[in-house]
Amino acid sequence: MMFNWLSLVTGLFYIILGIVIIVYKFFFTVLEPTVAYPLGGLVMLYGFFRIWRAVSKIKNKGENE
Repeated sequence: MMFNWLSLVTGLFYIILGIVIIVYKFFFTVLEPTVAYPLGGLVMLYGFFRIWRAVSKIKNKGENE
């Protein structure tokens, strides 16, 4: 159960990281806008996926009990 909540928090951090990449155009090095926007979007998409997966596991666990 703790893993699901940790996955929610991790997903939130990935979304914040994606926003930071897009706004500051920096990820270990200065990025061109043509690289920063897709990379930031991909990181944010992964964050949404982690949150969706954790929420679905939490819901399924509640239905099984």
